[in-house]
Amino acid sequence: METEGREKQHILIVEDDKALAAGLCRALQSAETSADSCGSLQEAARRLKEEGYDLVLLDVNLPDGNGLDFLQEIKAKYGISVILLTANDMEIDIVTGLELGADDYITKPFSLAVLRARVATQLRRAREQAEAERHAGREQIIEIDEYRFDFRRMEYYRGNMQVELSRTEQKLLRILVENRGISLTRERLLERIWSSEAEFVDENALSVTVKRLRDKLGAQERIRTVYGVGYRFE
Repeated sequence: METEGREKQHILIVEDDKALAAGLCRALQSAETSADSCGSLQEAARRLKEEGYDLVLLDVNLPDGNGLDFLQEIKAKYGISVILLTANDMEIDIVTGLELGADDYITKPFSLAVLRARVATQLRRAREQAEAERHAGREQIIEIDEYRFDFRRMEYYRGNMQVELSRTEQKLLRILVENRGISLTRERLLERIWSSEAEFVDENALSVTVKRLRDKLGAQERIRTVYGVGYRFE
């Protein structure tokens, strides 16, 4: 693969098992990527503040806190991709992590080959998104009547009131407004929002996300249910 002139992408591994963290660093180092590790949320917060990362591999259970709470902080402050690493394989844990904005979810033990593939997918998406934004290939600010959605700054307004949206709600809103007037199937929305984990996500997660988005935006008449199909933004 041609890498000349391409900037490296950086991965932060937040894992308190030192042997596992070291192994992951070795496995993910390449000509195109670098990987650092730390064993606590406090250290991870410092590194994210001081250095630039494109992806975080985040263990859910850490000695100084809950990785799911830190996930929300990462998404709110940096908007970068996060893959959760955890021994929890209950469906509710997977849905909770994805609802809070995780881009992927891998349970231990896992195959390094599978992990590399999923990491590569997230890094590719991050690069493609950055390139698209640099070339202004997509609308970054959309104004519809009383609504103003600034997707670059992740700021959303109804009139003069700013509305706080979760990462999942932001993804759903962007897909709907960029396809306004078009009925989108539930299957397509699940695929676009939850990516590689769509097949494991209960369809109820989409219904819950739609309801939350409607309520926050006061958009019951805007975000319409198309019975037997999915949803449409009027």
